[in-house]
Amino acid sequence: MTMWVFGYGSLLWNPGFPVARSELATLPGYHRSFCMSSIHHRGTVDNPGLVLALDELPGATCRGVAMAVAEGHEERTLAELRERELISSAYLERELDVHLNGGRTVRAVTYVIDPDHEQYCGGLPLEEQARIIARAHGGRGPNSEYLFNTAAHLAEIGLHDPDLEWLADRVRALLS
Repeated sequence: MTMWVFGYGSLLWNPGFPVARSELATLPGYHRSFCMSSIHHRGTVDNPGLVLALDELPGATCRGVAMAVAEGHEERTLAELRERELISSAYLERELDVHLNGGRTVRAVTYVIDPDHEQYCGGLPLEEQARIIARAHGGRGPNSEYLFNTAAHLAEIGLHDPDLEWLADRVRALLS
């Protein structure tokens, strides 16, 4: 049976596992949001950044990419995803139904935010998000790089995210 992973942020441009195929997909009941304080990868404890997470919201949908893991790499992929995504337990690992553009529905490993975790920071105004992203830097580099890579990749695959587009423009302005 094919193992699927739903990507909506950095997994889009840096999956970190062998992808046999990928398809545009929609995840119902969640929206992509800079609602997780990043104290490891894109910020520090003293100067937290923000990373994207799937925040549960009735009636919402998130457009992203469903990636089929190359056969024989499922176990290693899951272990590596857990090491990467569950570093602070702010994400919860779920198997959720995602709807592929072709009409099929598949179960995909998906990482969603735990709204009860101390790193959850949903509902921040976009201007505040931009200011945090512009100044933060963590173990994997500048927070702005994470935003720019994600926004560029979404545009490249034809997915329109007005908040991310606004944030990318605003952070560029703040950095210049």
